[in-house]
Amino acid sequence: MRGFIERALNKLDKLDSTQIRTLIHDLASEHEQMQVVLDSMNDAVVVSDNDHNLVMVNKAAERLLPLMPGDLAEHKMWEIIRDEEISAFVEEALEAEDSVWDVEFTLEHSGGERTLLLSLFPLVRSGHVTGNILRVEDATERKSREARLRRAESLASLTTLAAGVAHEIKNPLGSIGIHIQLIQKELAALADDEKERIQGYIDVVNEEVNRLNKIVVDFLFAVRPMNVELEDEDMNSVLGDLLEFVRYELDESDIELEADLQQDLPKVQLDDKYFKQALMNIVKNALAAMPNGGTLRVKTRCRGDSVELIVEDTGEGMSQDVREKIFEPYFTTRDFGSGIGLTLVYKVVKEHMGEISVRSEEGEGTRFILTFPVPQREQHLLEWSGEDSE
Repeated sequence: MRGFIERALNKLDKLDSTQIRTLIHDLASEHEQMQVVLDSMNDAVVVSDNDHNLVMVNKAAERLLPLMPGDLAEHKMWEIIRDEEISAFVEEALEAEDSVWDVEFTLEHSGGERTLLLSLFPLVRSGHVTGNILRVEDATERKSREARLRRAESLASLTTLAAGVAHEIKNPLGSIGIHIQLIQKELAALADDEKERIQGYIDVVNEEVNRLNKIVVDFLFAVRPMNVELEDEDMNSVLGDLLEFVRYELDESDIELEADLQQDLPKVQLDDKYFKQALMNIVKNALAAMPNGGTLRVKTRCRGDSVELIVEDTGEGMSQDVREKIFEPYFTTRDFGSGIGLTLVYKVVKEHMGEISVRSEEGEGTRFILTFPVPQREQHLLEWSGEDSE
């Protein structure tokens, strides 16, 4: 079609009015078809001319990018983008005449985060650059799948490691504990000054043995199949018990507790024991992130067919690199951490058929969002009028 139109344009002065109308109709049809193709794409496409002035924007761009309202014509490509970071990136790349591929940006979107991959490259026609194309891919789901796959692989490797740890470490630790008790009995026959000095050494050994034993227990708990017994529970009631349990420790750490629990929350299926253990691990992380005090906020809310639990602290926050790894086994930023706590949280949430996400920036605190499905027991039936269809 394009070749035909180009030949017709070369003979435009020889065409009659009917042929010109046909040519214009064909041009309009081809332009409409191109626009339909662009608007049907999942990737955003923004096109500019050689002076970086906007030429066209497809529907996906309007959906994925935060664009300026109103008429976008006669604006530079970067001027139509409301996000300052993306706008600055596009302007810098265009001015430098650089081609860039799959640069990642994270945007807040509908209460969550959206991961975008931006590519910018020249628009070439007949061997000449006639403008630039900005392509934007929504990689949110793909990144989420990759993260889930990494966690599944890590848990699989943890299973093998835990079996070896249990065999090679737990039994020797038990033997060490027994012999420490025997030493303590022998101390009773020594003078008080000698007893006190040696007891100090034994206390250190006991402390380290207990710490190692806890690590082994955590590893075993992480890999053993969970015998989850789900029952309809009022999440607010379960949370109330847990928050009352940790209130003294929060007060001692100069941490203020703010609870915003939505009333008339639908019941969800929980295993009281495992749910509390998962929440306790998140609270412990929050305590560690606020060594000088702060605020711990706990919020519940109903969103559609699910119940959300939000646990937020005003602590040190995390970098993006740390945030992407926190659910992976063995990963910890603490000197004496086992790297298992949040892995257990992830596993418990999954056993409850839920989802967990985290938002955090360095110096701005951390927010965990746990989502649990509301059981759907009502059957929705179509109404029948009683009339036979012909």
